[in-house]
Amino acid sequence: MSPHPIRTGPACLHDAREIAEVHVRSWQQAYRNILPRAYLSGLSVARREAMWLESMTKHRPELVVAHVDDDLVGFVAFGPSRDGDAREGVAEIWAFYVEPAYWSTGVGQALWHAALDQLNDQGASAVTLWVIDDNERALRFYERAGFAADAGPLKVVNVGGVSLREVRQVLHLSPAAA
Repeated sequence: MSPHPIRTGPACLHDAREIAEVHVRSWQQAYRNILPRAYLSGLSVARREAMWLESMTKHRPELVVAHVDDDLVGFVAFGPSRDGDAREGVAEIWAFYVEPAYWSTGVGQALWHAALDQLNDQGASAVTLWVIDDNERALRFYERAGFAADAGPLKVVNVGGVSLREVRQVLHLSPAAA
């Protein structure tokens, strides 16, 4: 657990730069043994910032950020599932990243619980996400959060000239108690 309190809340437009910085640094660390070094070093904070500003302006997906002291140290983006086979009420974690210096400190758990509370409040019946099957750290985190591999489709994506297999994870939510 972080020695300082972790605060979570909705992202604001002025958070876009820090969200982009966390996004890039976490990719560079998490995928350092999966993607080419040249690709990772070429990731653009400015491009990610523009992408997150546009997303926040459209309010799609929803973003929750985590702060420790005055530092933005992680974010989770979620919304309706973008999968063609998704049933009504299925949500998706679109992105989930924590500053590498804050891995295993409780930041990811705090973000996950904040997102889960919102998804439950919205009446989601299940939550899915896609994760690179070589990302063992993320797979362990999602397993501890209650996700399980979906027997459904796999995706192959090309990132930085490397073909990566993504697996869908799913968590079925209990209906809210009446």
